[in-house]
Amino acid sequence: MNQIPPFHLAIPVNDIDRAREFYINILSCREVRSTDSWINFNFYGHQLVVHVYPNHRGHDHSNIVNGHSVPVPHFGIVMDWDDWHLLSVRLKKSSVRFVIEPSIRNKGKAGEQASMFFLDPSGNALEFKAFKDVGKLFTI
Repeated sequence: MNQIPPFHLAIPVNDIDRAREFYINILSCREVRSTDSWINFNFYGHQLVVHVYPNHRGHDHSNIVNGHSVPVPHFGIVMDWDDWHLLSVRLKKSSVRFVIEPSIRNKGKAGEQASMFFLDPSGNALEFKAFKDVGKLFTI
């Protein structure tokens, strides 16, 4: 697979201190630079910026996908299979509440993937996933 350029994503948060603690201590992101109103994180090699928006309410819509109520919008990262499993254990130990518990979909098929959904402290929905064969990421 070719190297993909890093993405840049800016999202609202209603409490910058809670966002900092979550992204650093729970997701192991590194703070790159910040002010009182925004933080730039290294989000698994990508640029995630959280901006203070005190009235942000978080996600408020879901769609049914494979029998699960998937939060919309959501963002996340496709991880290495083993790293995903290590993260899922760490999140459980950190008492993260899952919107959709860590699970394996399409077991034994070309698109076999691990997936989990949870919210950051501001209610932004995140999906972390991994493919048994990342080369099948775009296989139908």
